[in-house]
Amino acid sequence: MSMFASMAAFALATSISPGPVNVVALGSGARHGFTASLAHVTGATAGFCLLLVLAGLGLHEVVAARPQVTNVVRWAGVVFLLYMAWKLAADAGELDAGEAAARPTMLQGAALQWLSPKAWLAALAGMGTYASDGAASAVWLFAAIYFVVCWLSVAAWAWAGSRLQVYLRTPHRVRVFNRTMAGMLVASVVWLAAA
Repeated sequence: MSMFASMAAFALATSISPGPVNVVALGSGARHGFTASLAHVTGATAGFCLLLVLAGLGLHEVVAARPQVTNVVRWAGVVFLLYMAWKLAADAGELDAGEAAARPTMLQGAALQWLSPKAWLAALAGMGTYASDGAASAVWLFAAIYFVVCWLSVAAWAWAGSRLQVYLRTPHRVRVFNRTMAGMLVASVVWLAAA
């Protein structure tokens, strides 16, 4: 397998697998539609790629020298995910575009990546594997490949959510869906807290 294909396979495996960013993309797609969810998709992708580039350029050394950074990221992620789960669970399911139905923003997508231990592990492991010497050309190549694969992966979750819109025609169904998504985020929190 070529280095290019290996990088793309790593990016796909880590980007398409379920996690908080993809759960939010699924929920956003279901609630707001595919096009309206692209800000979250793009923010999550850009946020992760920034983390990836910084890991390749030496951030991993800071994390290794200060292990408490990992704990701060983990607990900040837990708080952020619980907040998002609470917002989903508290949503009344109204079908209008009111305040309760605010879609995830580009900034929230980026922040969610920075607060996700899964993202940190993927960035550090990926750069450790494909650009361990910190060569700028390898860092930027991997980041470019990752950007495309990650964007398509998160967008696939948003698209899948948008296909659920036909089933979410009543406030009751929206509430059930939102509470299911909130439960999935809480399950992610339990996993993150235990990790």
